[in-house]
Amino acid sequence: MDYIAYLHKDRDSDFGVSFPDFPGCVTTGKTLEEARRMAAEALALHIAGMIEDGEVLPDPSNLDALANDPDMKGAVAVLISVEPAAEKTVRINITAREGQLKAIDQLAGKAGLTRSAYMVQSALNRFGLSASKKRERGTSVSKRLARTKRSRVAK
Repeated sequence: MDYIAYLHKDRDSDFGVSFPDFPGCVTTGKTLEEARRMAAEALALHIAGMIEDGEVLPDPSNLDALANDPDMKGAVAVLISVEPAAEKTVRINITAREGQLKAIDQLAGKAGLTRSAYMVQSALNRFGLSASKKRERGTSVSKRLARTKRSRVAK
């Protein structure tokens, strides 16, 4: 996929890169080529984090839609190509009461998600693994779950 990036350059600074479709995804480079490489890497990592968190990737914006974006002022728009790493999807079976599934389906519909995506995102958010929170680098999900269980037992 190709996403638009804004390339900024102030007088005594490196080149800065930001992505209107991914707020918070930014990087820099000393040269134009380094900024381009770093932009592709930053975007790939950001997208991988979103996928890990069960978030839906936005469709790429087009230049017409961004024409009045104030963040584009003084910037050059460039396309950055990135292919999200394909992770194997695993099918699982769960057991739930019919009423619970109906409630889950209603909530998923309101959120604009499939049942599976809603359940995965809800489970990850339950244990603080959403993209809106800082990632704990090097901490596995099982360690986080164990900490959560220990804190409940201690209460």
